[in-house]
Amino acid sequence: MEDQFGRKINYLRISVTDRCNYRCVYCMPETGVTWQAHDNIMRFEEIVQVVKSAVKVGVTKIRLTGGEPLVRPGIVELVRMLNRIPEITDISMTTNGHLLAHQADALKEAGLKRVNISLDTFNPDLFKKITRNGDLSQVLAGIEAAEKAGLTPIKINMVVVRGINDSEILEFAKLTFQNPWHVRYIELMPIKNQTGWGSGFPNYEEGYISTHEMLKILEELNLNKFQQFTNQGPATLYKAQNAKGMIGFISPIDDDHFCARCNRLRLTADGHLRSCLMSEQEVDLLPAIRNGNNIDDMVQAAIRNKPAHHFLKEKLSPNDRSMMQIGG
Repeated sequence: MEDQFGRKINYLRISVTDRCNYRCVYCMPETGVTWQAHDNIMRFEEIVQVVKSAVKVGVTKIRLTGGEPLVRPGIVELVRMLNRIPEITDISMTTNGHLLAHQADALKEAGLKRVNISLDTFNPDLFKKITRNGDLSQVLAGIEAAEKAGLTPIKINMVVVRGINDSEILEFAKLTFQNPWHVRYIELMPIKNQTGWGSGFPNYEEGYISTHEMLKILEELNLNKFQQFTNQGPATLYKAQNAKGMIGFISPIDDDHFCARCNRLRLTADGHLRSCLMSEQEVDLLPAIRNGNNIDDMVQAAIRNKPAHHFLKEKLSPNDRSMMQIGG
């Protein structure tokens, strides 16, 4: 199904929990968030029902997110349930990697294709500071286990913040010469929960680095832009000569055409379908599901009402949920 702007929607991101074992400064307020009550979180069977409605309008790709999806008990079984839906051809996951080493093989066996792993620095002390309690060694073990299990290509997601980890931009890019990984630089976004990061972290205006500036830092690698097709994903891809992996930029601020190639819907852990990460517009599916009603029309309405673009350049972002509550 196409939205009113001609974008083909074939990708559903599913937040399976609002809980996380990390407290990353750009994702969760320093004061924390109020967790959803257990009964408000979608059961696996309810998630499957949403996916079965979504495939009727052309969704073929699923990404599981959180919070942190691996803290949800039974997550391997959910992957297996989704993998049984014939129309779903691709199931992936975004994770912080902390629990991945113990679950990589089981996830692969259940039908998970690959993982995106959030990793903003290779400095253990800075990693702990950014995540507020994370252990870098656990994440590195998770990456190794994912590679051995065949959850590839592994994508490393780095949120770049000036004065915090921008000195590692080149170091991360050079990983693609040693490994067949996709290293992806994500522009900092002016979302509401970035206020009050605490001492030592800049505000959005101070911390933002554009993709254009990052490319300047990487000039010595002589990157070649990689040919992409419509609805291939949010990242603009490059490759250095003789590199094994790819370099990508997710540029919601710097790329004026970023929203034009969006092919996604997002399902929150409490059953709200959002057609845009940065819009408060959402459809509450859970009451209809629990009342035994058909939700096909509601899914179609969410696609029809998908906004043309976000308003991040105007510093307008959702006030209803923090990033980790949306499953960004």
